[in-house]
Amino acid sequence: MDKYQEQPHLLDPHLEWMMNLLLDIVQDKTSSADLVHLAFKFLYIITKVRGYKTFLRLFPHEVADVQPVLDMFTNQNPRDHETWETRYMLLLWLSVTCLIPFDFSRLDGNLLSQPGQIRMSIMDRILQIAESYLVVSDKARDAAAVLVSKFVTRPDVKQKKMADFLDWSLCTLARSSFQTIEGVITMDGTLQALAQIFKHGKREDCLPYAATVLECLDGCRLPDSNQTLLRKLGVKLVQRLGLTFLKPKLAKWRYQRGCRSLAANLQLCAQGRREPQTHAETPDGDADDDVPEEVERVIEQLLVGLKDKDTVVRWSAAKGIGRMAGRLPKELADDVVGSVLDCFSFQETDNAWHGGCLALAELGRRGLLLPSRLVDVVAVILKALIYEEKRGACSVGANVRDAACYVCWAFARAYEPQELKPFVAEISSALVIAAVFDRSVTCRRAASAAFQENVGRQGTFPHGIDILTAADYFAVGNRSNCFLVISMFIAGFPEYTRPMIDHLVAMKINHWDGVIRELSAKALSNLAQRAPEYSATHVFPRLLSMTQSLDLHTRHGAVLACAEVAHSLSRLAVQEDRLCLTFHRPVADYLDETVVQGLKQIHQQLYDRQLYRGLGGELMRQAVCVLIENLSLSKMPFRGDAVIDGWQWLINDTLRNLHLISSHSKQQIKDAAVLALAALCSEYYTKEPGEVDPARQEELITQYLAELRSPEEMTRCGFSLALGALPGFLLRGRLQQVLAGLSAVTHISPEDVSFAESRRDALKAISRVCQTVGVEAGGSPDEVVCEENVAQIFRTLLDCLRDYTTDSRGDVGAWVREAAMTSLMDLTLLLGRDQPELLEAQVCERVMCCLAQQASEKIDRVRAHAARMFMALLHADGPPIPHLPHRGDLQELFPRSDMASVNWNAPSQAFPRITRLLGLPAYRYHVLLGLAVSVGGLTESTVRYSTQSLFEYMKGIQHDPQALEGFGGTLLQVFEDNLLNDRVSVPLLKTLDQMLANGCFDVFTLEENHPFCVKLLALCREEIRKSRDVQKLRSSIGVFCGMVQFPGEVRRKALLQLLLLLCHPFPMIRKTTASQVYEMVLTYGDVVGAGVLDEVMAVLSSTAWDAELPLVRGQRNRLCDLLGVPRPQLVPKVPKLPIPPTSLSLVPLMWASLCPPRSVCVW
Repeated sequence: MDKYQEQPHLLDPHLEWMMNLLLDIVQDKTSSADLVHLAFKFLYIITKVRGYKTFLRLFPHEVADVQPVLDMFTNQNPRDHETWETRYMLLLWLSVTCLIPFDFSRLDGNLLSQPGQIRMSIMDRILQIAESYLVVSDKARDAAAVLVSKFVTRPDVKQKKMADFLDWSLCTLARSSFQTIEGVITMDGTLQALAQIFKHGKREDCLPYAATVLECLDGCRLPDSNQTLLRKLGVKLVQRLGLTFLKPKLAKWRYQRGCRSLAANLQLCAQGRREPQTHAETPDGDADDDVPEEVERVIEQLLVGLKDKDTVVRWSAAKGIGRMAGRLPKELADDVVGSVLDCFSFQETDNAWHGGCLALAELGRRGLLLPSRLVDVVAVILKALIYEEKRGACSVGANVRDAACYVCWAFARAYEPQELKPFVAEISSALVIAAVFDRSVTCRRAASAAFQENVGRQGTFPHGIDILTAADYFAVGNRSNCFLVISMFIAGFPEYTRPMIDHLVAMKINHWDGVIRELSAKALSNLAQRAPEYSATHVFPRLLSMTQSLDLHTRHGAVLACAEVAHSLSRLAVQEDRLCLTFHRPVADYLDETVVQGLKQIHQQLYDRQLYRGLGGELMRQAVCVLIENLSLSKMPFRGDAVIDGWQWLINDTLRNLHLISSHSKQQIKDAAVLALAALCSEYYTKEPGEVDPARQEELITQYLAELRSPEEMTRCGFSLALGALPGFLLRGRLQQVLAGLSAVTHISPEDVSFAESRRDALKAISRVCQTVGVEAGGSPDEVVCEENVAQIFRTLLDCLRDYTTDSRGDVGAWVREAAMTSLMDLTLLLGRDQPELLEAQVCERVMCCLAQQASEKIDRVRAHAARMFMALLHADGPPIPHLPHRGDLQELFPRSDMASVNWNAPSQAFPRITRLLGLPAYRYHVLLGLAVSVGGLTESTVRYSTQSLFEYMKGIQHDPQALEGFGGTLLQVFEDNLLNDRVSVPLLKTLDQMLANGCFDVFTLEENHPFCVKLLALCREEIRKSRDVQKLRSSIGVFCGMVQFPGEVRRKALLQLLLLLCHPFPMIRKTTASQVYEMVLTYGDVVGAGVLDEVMAVLSSTAWDAELPLVRGQRNRLCDLLGVPRPQLVPKVPKLPIPPTSLSLVPLMWASLCPPRSVCVW
């Protein structure tokens, strides 16, 4: 049924047959209690989806149904929390049967069933049931309130029982306290019942009791309760009491827009467009009606409810205000409107503003806000549309802005266009601003909906259809799109340009959210091109004054905005061909000298006030770096000015102290400083175009190279990227020094082994330097990438692909490897495009093989990155890269279409393709090295798909002895090269275990003592010799068990190794060995003779291998005898020569770990 929650009316054609089917089970006398409850449970589920009001009328409600329903209650336990759905549905059913048009006394018959015993009347039974279920803790309480409202308001019941029930209700309320759970439950049911009675009862019946109930309600002090539901019910009951005091009538003075029927409106349109009507204020003919004193108290309580802390209470109070005002005389209703407008004082909380907006929307929707009040109302709504109040690290007010949009939506439906015409410009601009620049997506969408409603209903909003097309419900969902794209489109309409700019400057540049400040600055940059003169003459002076504000957020946003707007105006000047051939200011036509001087003084003013220090200094450093970048790109006339040295100091100091900056903003500040340096150097450090200032070059390069040796990792990162960002004229003549310095940062030494980020950034810098200086085969190594230095650059990059450093953050070496792969691709493509003769075959082969290895390893991100680099080199857009091994085979295995269609992050797609490279001899070694790590890894998906792909390849070469020999030789070479390298050797042992278990080397079992098997056994024994790594030892056990399948000396030595492990010092190793040997004996039947098989199995399974070693050793020796293997012998420890006491201090402590044990097993 849940699928019908959004459109429950689709159930209507099926409700009746579903109900009848379930009620047949309920009414069947033979149905068990559990089955009846299940039927009621299904009925409740249907009711929950469709709503009880629609479902109620379908219940059988004949006279004959009253008694059976009452009888069902006799079997119900109000305290049984498992069957509350049954009681809920029975109460709803009983509430329908109460509507029968017969006096209940006619159904009682003779109440004297036996002498001296009087039966309860049906009326009393129903009332007793209702009262008992009003105080239960489950949902049956809600149904009991419905029952009371239907039952007590009957003509025959109200005369006899209404007063008594109200007395009981008021006494119950008086005795209950909202401080206890029981009291809250009791008050909830009672208040629901009273609210329903005063809603459905006739006014003349309820009026005599209304004042008493109001008095009792005042005594309950519900506004002081912390229970939202009780306060909501209190407001609901108060408004029902207020409506009881007032006569039900439609106010003649209310504003009426005209026909609300769509069909009637269409008919009028068919006849011809009707003339706009003017609505004269109708004299209030009911002004002389008496308004009871209690109404004032009701209104007061509803106004207090508008300021409640919970939305549901405020919403209920707003509806109450609207209903009450509709029955009041015009003057009193206007006083109510005035009281509602008092909620919009800035001394009030956001709750009052929100409640006030809801009340105004209700009043406007009901025609109770006369046009004469629109001046005051529109003024406060415009304030509400931008209401935001900072609280701590966040703000409140999104609900206020959303409600203000609802008011605008309601006004569009309530008033004729001529009534709102004086306010169109203000409302349309405010709604556009909210739809585009609000931080909350719900508010942006609400504003878009309100704007759409006004465009459709009023038809007076400028360019409404065009704006709606661009700023619809889905388009405004993306905040960046709103600030940077939609706003630019809307600003093309002059009516909205200046209001949008003014709003950004006044409300968003100083916003508490840094993301909003940055987006606002970029939006101002875009809008400045729509109104350049206004931005230069009005916006810039305001922004410059804000840069000196005491508020951190205002300063930060203002500096960013100054930077962005200045650069925007400079771009506009270039586009308009205002840039002269000689060096002039590109923005001279827009910015006067005062503004230029103000921009130049920003840094010094912040420095003098010491605003670069502390946490606030992080924001200001980043903002001023952005300012430096944009002013440099704008070619401001500051060449030779002292401000350039100040800017350079700020950049250097920021990069030097990156380690003092909080981690969440470190990367952003680093990037901003590097970009600022690049722009600053390009614009202000040349004597003539392309000619460097030698003194400045010497100072920068020397200082930056010295900082690369800093003991702080982040300082190395910053200055590495700074060197990479330097323009070509500063690198000219110093290229060798720069490359050597950056290369030194990439080397791993014991003191900086964890500096993975500095190595990553140094690699990025090397790539950028190569791109900047370019390539020339016969050039100087101090000027360009040439034949003399290209080999060293490749060597540095390729060496970094072996960086597998790990620390508490995990495989941090992956950052270095990714940067190395990117740099290799960039450098190779650069050489292939400009100087392909510099690419040696050996280098190209190593680059492609290393990329293939990374593309077959276990980290998804690294694997995908490597695959993309591999494909980019294989399918280069320019000239093809020379010397690629097996180019034709590669292009067939990896077509260009795979670049876009394959998700290399997914192991299921990546490994089946990568393993194809095993068939190419040049790539086999590196791919196998990467696959060994993946197959023996820990990630389930990686292990599964890499194993499947490897086995699929092995299956294909089983009948090709030459290919199998080549594969085996490569595998042994990988093992030998990575002996005692736990990163490779441990997963490689797991890989070998799986390959042996799956029969990948069954061909070698036909030859005794095959060279592959002999060497593999030797490598495995060497790998675990003296090892205390439990993971490695456990992995090796499976390999030794798998090697038992090879006949000859290999089998004998493998068995010997396994029997040695059965007496390993670690109990876990002994148990694991025994378990796997047991499985091995079952798997390979020819290992153990049939005569001793049962005894061997018994020893393996019955021995407690985690017991003391002397006990275990006897069982192990017994196995040796059974298997025909010589027993290991204990060799006594060799006595050590005495060491003179004077030389003890010279013996390193580490030798203690190398001392032999007291005895060792030898063969």
